[in-house]
Formats: sequence, structure tokens, C-alpha cells
Amino acid sequence: MSDHLLETLEDGVCTLTMNRPEARNAMSGSMMVALNEAVPRVAADPAVRCVVLTGAGGAFCSGGDVKGFASDNAGEGKSGEGTSLESKVHSLRQGMELSRMLHEMPKPTLAIIPGPAAGAGLSLALACDLRFALDTAKITTAFSKIGASGDYGGSYFLPYLVGAAKARELYFTADVISGTEAYALGLVNKVASSDTFEAESQAYAKHLASLPTVALGYMKKNLNAAQNGTLSDVFDHEAMHMMRCFMTDDHKAAAQAFVEKRTPVFNGR
Repeated sequence: MSDHLLETLEDGVCTLTMNRPEARNAMSGSMMVALNEAVPRVAADPAVRCVVLTGAGGAFCSGGDVKGFASDNAGEGKSGEGTSLESKVHSLRQGMELSRMLHEMPKPTLAIIPGPAAGAGLSLALACDLRFALDTAKITTAFSKIGASGDYGGSYFLPYLVGAAKARELYFTADVISGTEAYALGLVNKVASSDTFEAESQAYAKHLASLPTVALGYMKKNLNAAQNGTLSDVFDHEAMHMMRCFMTDDHKAAAQAFVEKRTPVFNGR
């Protein structure tokens, strides 16, 4: 595990914290290698029932390391020397699998946004199932301000959340919006003030971890299929996944709890 990524597990919640506070958690090579290793591993860990992605030092993630881009463009960087366009595209494309894993893993993913989320950092937050933001967090696509078009799937996720026209506006202008404004647009699910943000966001993550994990995984498959598939495709997914859910311990326990008029306790099996 890189020093640029911290990992904790408590009460079924695995928290992955991007840890470059001096750079507002801008993506470093070691951070991205660590994230691409950690995410599929925790997705497969039965002890993990919710994955939180967040940042240290009062920021979420400011995206790519723009200072590094400038250094490379000035000929000071060494990592890109002699590298073909095709190799650069392949490398970026491989790294972007992180967003797909967050989007598709069979467990709920929650981006906790304590401050700035920009560029590819915002794309990672959008790839998560849900987002909990500080009401004053500064959120922006940012790409147009550096003459870039965007990566890590933001152009796929954002229109689905805020609509096509608003997504284009946010991409073209790179306007900075607050967590409260993002909530009004449907870009984030919940907001809280600084007084209660940490407690409320952690409580929300623990609540997600207490839900029937297997069923939530199948819900994600259904919803992801609905985003691009036909109604018939969705019916096929729903029918198969519903029958599989009926076979889980969580469903059986919930059915018994319903009969006994008590609250069910889910164990993620």
C-alpha cells in the first residue's frame, strides 16, 4: 500500500483515503497503482460490505497532477520521453478501469467529498454509486480550464445524473458549484454542514454496510443494465437476480423477521 492511499476497515466499511493533502490529493502514479490494486481486492473481500472513497486534509481529489503535466510539456518530465501516443492512450485506458470497478463492483460504493473534487477526481466520485458532500465543497469538471476533454468516465456518468444539457454546460464552462448546488442538481445524494459532516457521512456508510449486500449487488447489475439495455434485457437480469436473492441467507432472515414483526439483521450472505 502506497503512502498516497490509506485503507481502513471498520463495521463492514472499507475506507480508501487518497492521501496527498499538500496537493489536494491530486492523482500520483503510486496512488493510482494502489487504488487499482485495492479496489478489486476489497470488492472480493467478504468482510467488506461498503466501500468508501474519500480524501485527506479537507479535500476529495483535485484530479490529475497539472504541475506534472506542465513539467512534462516543458521537457522536464522523464516518464513520457520516447513514449508513443498509442502507449500513452493504453496506459491511461488501463488506469481508467478504476472507475468501471467502482461502478460495477457488487457492493455499494460511496464517495465522501469533504472538499474540492475536480477533473478526474470528480469522475471517480461520479463512478461511485452514491455521493455525500460537505455543503461548501467546491465541485468542478475543471477540464476545459486546462484545455483537456476529460477522462475516468465523467462524460458517461454526469449526463445520467444531471441531464445532457446541464452536463455539457458543466463540462464546457468548468463552473465551480458548491455541495449544496450539486445536491440540488442531483449530482450528490446527501450534504451536511461542517458541524455534522463527519458523523453523518460515517453513519451513512455504516447504514449502507448494514443492508443486504448480495441483493444490493444484484440491484447494481439491474440498474447498470437499464442504463444502456432494452426493457427485455432488464427483465432478464431482474428475473435471474431476484431468484438468486431468494436463495440468500439475508432474504430468508428478512422473511422470517417480517413474519415475526421485527427488524431484520443482514449479514451480507
